[in-house]
Amino acid sequence: MKFRTQNKKKINKKWIATISIITFFIAMLLGYVSLIYMEILSLFGAIVILLVIVFLGVFFDLLGIAVTAVSDISFNAMATSKVRGARESIIIIRNAGAVANFFNDVIGDISGIISGSASAAILIKINKQLSFQSIITSLVLTGIIAALTVGGKAIGKELALKHCNYIVYRIGLVMSIFKVLSRKGSK
Repeated sequence: MKFRTQNKKKINKKWIATISIITFFIAMLLGYVSLIYMEILSLFGAIVILLVIVFLGVFFDLLGIAVTAVSDISFNAMATSKVRGARESIIIIRNAGAVANFFNDVIGDISGIISGSASAAILIKINKQLSFQSIITSLVLTGIIAALTVGGKAIGKELALKHCNYIVYRIGLVMSIFKVLSRKGSK
């Protein structure tokens, strides 16, 4: 049985190469920064940073899902009425693949990887402070981080699917504010 492709768009090899290179450098930078801070901070501070990293991954995953789930019908009417942020929302929707790739894969997946290395740094810190190495501590911390990540992303997906129009509109609104601010800054 032969299937037809639904979309005649070409695969954007330039985008794939660019995003792969950007991801490489962002991951290295964030990995370096998180490991440095894990060494400097107290155990409590390191755990807070770890939770922030996990939350960022969950949040950007939510944004990526919303972008792929939304329809541009209501945004076209809003853009016609010159509602602030509507045009930017349409741009986001028309580039949903690239936007979702950046939010879900670049930010979301990097957060997952960095949270793993941050967890390892926290375990080293715990082992130094308590002067014993515990497999149970390692397993429990790994389980907690995995549960927070997966559970948070499950909640985020439900929210993203239920409120995709509102979420994409808010992203468009933020983009319109940055557009105005960048115009003021260049004058």
